[in-house]
Amino acid sequence: MEMEKKEEEEEREWTLVQRPLDKDLWKPTFIEEVEFPPPQPLKINFNNPASHWTDAIPIGNGRLGAMVWGGVISDSLNLNEDTLWTGNPHDYTNPNAPAALSEVRKLVDDGKYAEATDSAVKLSDSPSEVYQFLGDMKLEFDESHGEYRKETYKRELDLDNSLARVTYSVGEVVFTREHFVSFPDQVIVVKISSSKSNSLSFTVCFDSKMHHQSYSKGNNRIVMEGSCPGKRIPPRLNFETDNPKGIQFTAILDIQTSDGDGSVHVLDDRKLQVKDCDWAVMRLVASSSFEGPFVKPSESKKDPTSECLRVLDSIKSLSYSELYARHLDDYQSLFHRVSFQLSKDSKSVGEEKITADRVKSFGDDEDPSLVELLFQYGRYLLISCSRPGTQVANLQGIWNKDIEPPWDGAQHLNVNLQMNYWPSLLCNLHECQEPLFDYISNLSVNGSKTAKVNYEARGWVTHQVSDIWAKTSPDRGQALWALWPMGGAWLCTHLWEHYSYTMDKEFLEHKAYPLIEGCALFLLDWLIEGRDGFLETNPSTSPEHMFIAPDGKPASVSYSSTMDIAIVKEIFSIVVNASQVLGKKEDDLVGRVVKAQSKLPPTRISRDGSIMEWALDFQDPEVHHRHVSHLFGLFPGHTITPEKNPDLCKAADYTLFKRGEEGPGWSTTWKTALWARLRNSENAYKMVKHLFVLVDPENESAYEGGLYSNLFTAHPPFQIDANFGFSGALAEMLVQSTLKDIYLLPALPREKWANGLVKGLKARGGTTVNLCWKEGNLHQVGIWSKDKKSILKLNYRGITVVTNTLPGMIYTFNNRLKCINTCNLSDAAAKAYF
Repeated sequence: MEMEKKEEEEEREWTLVQRPLDKDLWKPTFIEEVEFPPPQPLKINFNNPASHWTDAIPIGNGRLGAMVWGGVISDSLNLNEDTLWTGNPHDYTNPNAPAALSEVRKLVDDGKYAEATDSAVKLSDSPSEVYQFLGDMKLEFDESHGEYRKETYKRELDLDNSLARVTYSVGEVVFTREHFVSFPDQVIVVKISSSKSNSLSFTVCFDSKMHHQSYSKGNNRIVMEGSCPGKRIPPRLNFETDNPKGIQFTAILDIQTSDGDGSVHVLDDRKLQVKDCDWAVMRLVASSSFEGPFVKPSESKKDPTSECLRVLDSIKSLSYSELYARHLDDYQSLFHRVSFQLSKDSKSVGEEKITADRVKSFGDDEDPSLVELLFQYGRYLLISCSRPGTQVANLQGIWNKDIEPPWDGAQHLNVNLQMNYWPSLLCNLHECQEPLFDYISNLSVNGSKTAKVNYEARGWVTHQVSDIWAKTSPDRGQALWALWPMGGAWLCTHLWEHYSYTMDKEFLEHKAYPLIEGCALFLLDWLIEGRDGFLETNPSTSPEHMFIAPDGKPASVSYSSTMDIAIVKEIFSIVVNASQVLGKKEDDLVGRVVKAQSKLPPTRISRDGSIMEWALDFQDPEVHHRHVSHLFGLFPGHTITPEKNPDLCKAADYTLFKRGEEGPGWSTTWKTALWARLRNSENAYKMVKHLFVLVDPENESAYEGGLYSNLFTAHPPFQIDANFGFSGALAEMLVQSTLKDIYLLPALPREKWANGLVKGLKARGGTTVNLCWKEGNLHQVGIWSKDKKSILKLNYRGITVVTNTLPGMIYTFNNRLKCINTCNLSDAAAKAYF
């Protein structure tokens, strides 16, 4: 009981004082005019343990991840560490590619598209390597837990506090488990406690599908050491002699229990048995021998076991309360930058409803608080799987249960990896994008070799799929997906976007521009003079889509797909804009880019009034295809806008209508963003609603898109990109911007979300935007920039106002965009703090 009191005293001592955040610095005046119910807790709720992996709760710190099942008699935490992959560094070049390239280009020039498609297989290369599963932390409780009262069971993910919690009662005893993953201390923490003294007993051990061994270390630690396959093969108990050494890994679990009560014993030299305690705190650390994409695992000097012991030693003096306070302060400094609230009527569901039931009923009640939850869940997941210093978020973020995950769990560069980072800027999480920039830097190293050998070009290139080793060569197999050398160029648009939101000139000069420059060099060499006088890309595909050639044969290879040219236009525009910022307008590269810009083909409209997907008006055998690549210029690009290209926007509208609503989750959210850019709130909302379908994991092949019970988005199977795409697309419905213009509520579904308040969104130019609307109309808007004087145009439903903003000043405008209040940022910060 003394230890219990000590823990309670620690809890009282560690009261977190939250730093003031962007969203706290502005409150609309007369907010009482807009009737808001009390905010719904941002929680994902369950009333039973997980039955499937997509019922489990994801937690993470960018590098370490876990899935919490919440079993009662037995439980598992599926564990992930983001550097666990098969393989070794590769040579991503093909000296036979130039001859094959010439052959394919000639076939395209001769109009033999089917033959060119077949011949393009010669340009294919090896598949990516595979993201791996670390293993499980397994818990076993005594049989009495089988008598738990089912009505008392509760499992939840608290997004506000980044905490997964499980509670249930056995008789009169309440058992509680709390789980979080700390970024500051790089540890997974689990606390299990009971309401009655000396009533907590369990055993814990490691297990893994990977090649591994586990053993005890002292009386309160167990260690698991293992390795990933050095080749792309399933792991085996006895590795073949020709299998190169793969990435090595270690996980260590340390247990601390309530002093003076109970005991901890070692069983079978690999399990720990906790008996008759009040509470137990488990600290789990993991590391690998990965030293970067250019170092062979056999040559790595990094010892993962020593690294794990170092981390445990660094936190040995920290109590559970201290660990959690440090975790919470770090997490909330990011998550609490943005708040989002929509009004709802009394018929909408409340906080106690199971989240899966809320998804099932969304088609009837269209509960806006569930929209809020999914929006913030995307932000939670990004914080949890992509932080400075970690690996880039892969196809499953960081969470994975398989040694052969769907699509290898790899980074796919023809929309999926890019979509992972759509919420990072607009939704005020720019730091979470840093791993992407590190990854692009690695790709540029291998990509320069691929460009030189495969295509006899300068600069750097990467294709459709990659991995932890920064693979840049084409994928294996058909040109339909393998032949697409625009992956690196699309990624480079994120570099400029980061500058345009943060206005970080040092980042632009030293990190972004050298990478963009190398990308532009490749594109200049890749473009060739076409017979019509335009520059063209040849060979060219529209990702994963085919057409019917004039001779009636199916094909996927032609020249100058609309997406190719849209990405080239985007990169060339970025080069020109960045050169003006950096004083490089006279550089030779910029001159070549400007000259090439005037020779790029225009975006064309087909006979039926839609945007042409290819350079020629080919017949489309699958009009409802999942990709909408030919609309890249509308979103995420900027070469098609309602202001400058009304005819193309009309054609884009019809293109989306033709494509239809069906498709995997990422396609749904991309279409949401595209409709938002067209300022079409009705169809944007249709796509939002389309995502809220509960997927049965035992029959997932019957679904297209949808949500699992833990709100993971479905392709199906699970892909995390649509979780991020949803948050980014919803933000686009509320705020859009250029470096000069801010568009307020451009695609607000006024009847569905009549009243709302969003704080902390970001606009280009480093501007923070807060919005409040009432009965479907803008009520007030607050804007400010901490560091930059700006001349901005605010746009709202035909009203345009030019405003001068001074750094450090908050400006509040009414629904006619008339400034009604100003406030010094430091005063607002002080008020928010105190």
